Formats: sequence, structure tokens, C-alpha cells
Amino acid sequence: MKGLPNNKWVRAAIPALLLHCSIGTVYCWSLLKGDIVEYLGRSKGEVEWAFSIAIFFLGMSAAFAGRIVEKDIHKSSLIAAICFAAGFAGTGLCVHFKSLIGIYLCYGVIMGIGLGLGYLSPVKTLMLWFSEQKGLATGLAVAGFGLAKVIASPIMTALIGAVGIVNMFYVLAAAYFVMMFLGHLLLKKPDGWVEDQGESATKVSDIFRNPTFIGTWLMFYINITCGLALISQEKDILTTMGVSAVTISVVSSLTAIFNAGGRLGFSAAADKLKDRNTIYKLIFILSIAFSVIMILTNGINNKIVFLAITLLCIINAGYGGGFSNLPTLLSDRFGMKSISQIHGLALSAWAFAGLSGNQLSSFIVSKTRSFTNVLYVTTVLYAVALIISFVLVKPAKNPVD
Repeated sequence: MKGLPNNKWVRAAIPALLLHCSIGTVYCWSLLKGDIVEYLGRSKGEVEWAFSIAIFFLGMSAAFAGRIVEKDIHKSSLIAAICFAAGFAGTGLCVHFKSLIGIYLCYGVIMGIGLGLGYLSPVKTLMLWFSEQKGLATGLAVAGFGLAKVIASPIMTALIGAVGIVNMFYVLAAAYFVMMFLGHLLLKKPDGWVEDQGESATKVSDIFRNPTFIGTWLMFYINITCGLALISQEKDILTTMGVSAVTISVVSSLTAIFNAGGRLGFSAAADKLKDRNTIYKLIFILSIAFSVIMILTNGINNKIVFLAITLLCIINAGYGGGFSNLPTLLSDRFGMKSISQIHGLALSAWAFAGLSGNQLSSFIVSKTRSFTNVLYVTTVLYAVALIISFVLVKPAKNPVD
């Protein structure tokens, strides 16, 4: 777009927020699934798969589209806008016709592809514009992904009450397309940056044989799996504890603020550290500590609401921080030349976590009827991730520019 200021805010930060604040509404799923279940007359387990499929296609589309993003962020961001809006509107249409398979296709596959491309498109551009504050830059954009829930939750609730669940999808699909298309038009890499047309400094074919990448992939996967296992049950946990619907709505916004704050705070703090992997260690230690406190006090059974809310806030913050710290950690280890490809490959962990996270907690709760048992499993997994962060993800002797 001609005539606009050519600076890091207009060409990187604002378009990144427009893209991520739109696609981040995927995390409003817990607020929507109840109405969809009731409208379709299906079980929660059947409907839950739509979210899992969306996260799977998010991760896999990011993994396979890395080269497209590397070469042309305008093409990738445009495809993202079209797929996300079409998938969102299509979901409303499928809800209207009570087609569960259609919801899987629209919300899961089509919207999922838009999620992956929309998530990945602005990340490298941000790090190029904010070369001295990469963590702050990625945190700023990825915070928009988490902040989307805060903004969209009350809007979705109001729209469902005013025009119904089906029309809510249509209205917001149009709004999100406008936002994402504007972000697509604004997004631009810094003048003077030339993509390497030769062979990448790091061969993608060798990435999955690299111990540091494997360790990063595993701890990222575990952090998402555990986060989704608890975040997806947020509403049900609080309902079981006797919390009112109004309070649950407030808590949902509060945890979303922590999610966004973790994305910005943890990654910005990493800019001041010698090794960004320290942030992951901190996330895992905090998650383990607060989970153990909850288990020891038997908080859920005794209805200690404050502890449950605190735990959910900590988990959300660590979940968000794990995302924003990933691209900068990878750039320190592998450099900027092929970061979109490498970051995309790492996001494949998100795809598999999307299939295992909320399904894991749903399975445990359905078999044991106890949310506390979910905490036992996630605490063990967080401990495994902490060990991996020490053993496999070694400090970079000479961080790559």
C-alpha cells in the first residue's frame, strides 16, 4: 500500500496483530461447543473433534507451507485470510444443516489451513524489523493470538444471544476477513532484505536428526498437550466447582489475558537472557509447582476456586509463552535464512498436540470422572519436558544471526 509509513509498526506489528487477533479466536471453541452440541443433538466427544482437527491442520499446514511463506508472505497471508474466513462461515452453514462432517471439513480442515498460514506469515517479518528485540516482536504478535479470546468471547456470547449461533459465524467471518485482508496488504519485509535463493544454511532434511531440534520439538509438543488438556476443560472444571456462568465468562477473559501476557512477557524477558531455553525451564517449573499444590490440597474436590483459577492462569501464561519463545529460540540455534521453514516444521508438534491434548483430558474425565486425575498426568508430562530442556536443548555456543 503506497503512501503509508514504511516502519516496523505499520509494516510488521500492526498487520501481525490483525492476522493473529483474527485466527486466535479458535481458542473460543470452549464457549461455542456447548451451543453446537445442543443445536446438532450430538455428543460432546463427537463435536470436540472439530477443534482437534483444526489444530492438527494448523500445525501441518504451517509445517508444509514454510517454503511458501519464505518466498512470498503476501501470497501466504492472502490464502490465510480466504481459508480462515471461508472455513468460519462454512462452519455456520454446516451447523445450520446439522452436518457434523461439514463442521469437521470447514472448522477443522479449511479454517485449520488458514490458521497455519496466518500464524506463520508475519513471524519472520517481525524478527527482521525488530532484529534487536526479536522476543518482544514475536511476543507482540503471538500475544494477539491469545488476546483474541479476550476480545472475541463477549462479542460471540452477545451475538449468539442476539442472532443465534449460525448467524454469529456469518457476521464474524466477514469481520475477520476484512481484518486479515488489511493485514495482508500492510505486511512487508524491510527494504534491503533479500531472501537467499541458494541452498539454505540448514538443510530441512537434516532438521529432524538434529538433537536440539528434536528436544525443542518434544518439549514444545508436551507444553501444548498439557496446556490444551487443561484449557479445553476450563469451563467444565469451574462448572463442576459450582461457579456461575457470569463468573466463568470473567475467568475466561482473565485466563486469556494471562495467555496473551505470557506470550509477550516470557518472550520479551528472553531478550535479556543468554539462553532463551531458560524460559521453557521456568514455564515447566511453574506449571509443576502449581499443579502439585492443587493436587496436594485436592483443590477441585474441595471447591477451592481461587487455587483452580490461579492454576489455569499459570497454565495459560506458560502455554502462550511457549509459542512466542519458539521462533526466537530456533533463530538463535539455526539462523534467520530458513527460519520460516524450520519454525513451520516445529509447529508440526502443535498439530499432533491438537489431537492428543483435549482428547487426553476428555478420555481421563470420562473414565474416572475426576479432573484431579488430569493433573496427575499433566504434572508427569511437564516433568518429562523439564528433563528434556536440560538434556537435549543445549545452550548455543555461538548464537546464529
